[in-house]
Amino acid sequence: MTSPSVSLSRRGLLAGTAVASAAAVTATVVTSPAAAAVPVRAAASAVTHDGIATARLAAPAALQPDLHERLGDWLAFWSANSPRRWSVPTEVVGVADSAGAAFTLRAIRVVVDDRPLDAFLAGRADHAHLGTLASLHHHFGQVTVAADGGLRVVDGAAGFTGSAEQVAFAVAACRELWGVPTDGATGWRHQVGRLDAASRSGWAAFTRTALRRGLRTDTY
Repeated sequence: MTSPSVSLSRRGLLAGTAVASAAAVTATVVTSPAAAAVPVRAAASAVTHDGIATARLAAPAALQPDLHERLGDWLAFWSANSPRRWSVPTEVVGVADSAGAAFTLRAIRVVVDDRPLDAFLAGRADHAHLGTLASLHHHFGQVTVAADGGLRVVDGAAGFTGSAEQVAFAVAACRELWGVPTDGATGWRHQVGRLDAASRSGWAAFTRTALRRGLRTDTY
């Protein structure tokens, strides 16, 4: 499939991850109200689905109801911020864990000029990959990048927690999408926009804008 954006430097992404992970060990963790003290409740039974929002799943997945609903909200958000010439997502490739409480995203497919397009592909390190990662951080509190580039989310409220994964994403986004070099776990927070990007509203704005920059729908 045709790549929708220019490839990123893997070195840049890995450098951001390494710096952020190391710094996060000694950094003060900032916990947003949305991420604090989530009530413990019994997990609902997973239900098998053949689609998420407008898109069909390449293979049916058994997902807990809350996770499936949150994934639907996320995909609608991703689509609303994608280029106008792209169709709504037509297919999502991913796999759920055995309990249906986590989902690993591997591809999002759209149609452009009557041709199918892999708008996001797990193994392709480009701006769309980083933008899609941003969209997941916008909707989920726990997002990790697998060795093959797959993006794994765990059901739960969104918000900045100061985790190594969140900081690594933020540092990489500053470098690759804004062109702002930053070497610390906290230095990125005031370098893009007027808000503290680690605040509740700041994190939402930061991840939304990173999505738009990654999908090339925001002016640089």
